[in-house]
Amino acid sequence: MSYIDLHMHSNYSDDGEFTPKELADLCIERGVKYFAIADHNSVRGIEEGKEYIKDKDITIIPAIELDCSIDGVNLHVLGYGIDYKSDIFEEIEANIIKQEQVASKERMRLVRELGINFEDEMIKKLSKNGVVNGEMIAEAAMSFDKNQENPLLKPYYKNGSRSDNPFVNFYWDFCDQGKPAYVEVKFISLEEAVKVILDNGGVPILAHPGNNIKEDFNLLEKIIASGVKGLEVYSSYHNEEQIDFYRDFAYRNNLLLTCGSDFHGKTKPNIIVGGVSCNNSEEEIIKELDIKLGQWY
Repeated sequence: MSYIDLHMHSNYSDDGEFTPKELADLCIERGVKYFAIADHNSVRGIEEGKEYIKDKDITIIPAIELDCSIDGVNLHVLGYGIDYKSDIFEEIEANIIKQEQVASKERMRLVRELGINFEDEMIKKLSKNGVVNGEMIAEAAMSFDKNQENPLLKPYYKNGSRSDNPFVNFYWDFCDQGKPAYVEVKFISLEEAVKVILDNGGVPILAHPGNNIKEDFNLLEKIIASGVKGLEVYSSYHNEEQIDFYRDFAYRNNLLLTCGSDFHGKTKPNIIVGGVSCNNSEEEIIKELDIKLGQWY
């Protein structure tokens, strides 16, 4: 547990469940004092969150999680303290939604080709903006497979090997980069993402590096050379060895360290708000961010 959680998603992300207000209430309930709604390529939830907590004893940090790529590898970069009213963020989100609407149809076709069926009506209920992600397909497919007979879905049911976070695990297994139902969406480059964040007063942080690049030292060095200023060292996805690896790398390279759960709600039920320990370094993390950004709260 930690009293900071600088990475969570509202329902303005296509895979987020809760409203910004509900996220704030969850944070207060769990003793979180500093939080950041870092939606995928979207800043629409920030103002709603800020307004709601005006008279509450909790601090929100404006943030976004940008999809981007380097050398063909897709990454997530968090931008903290951004000017979230800048038009560029609306432009980035609109571009991604337009591409995802096209990719969604192909994604569903590829999943069905694998022998995984689902009802279109269920998809319509789950979809936002005409976007259908792997997590929605998983939920619809598991609902359709009423007798739990499809062998491809067995790992995601109760007591299965992938049942801890079934919907997102399905996405990672079938729809993620390099998987059989992957459909390319052209993201901005890492360099562009870093520039957008810096140009709008923010600080760019590489999200959950253990999830995207593992411990590829050469790739990590190239990412840092692109202008990333810190690492999300303390993450729901990192084991102790990975935490040690990224913490040591961050200290050696004078990088910021951050802590975030990547809470989404039902798509990642095993992840809870404030559930990531940062080894009692909350004060140091907030202090260093404050130095970089000035007073953003």
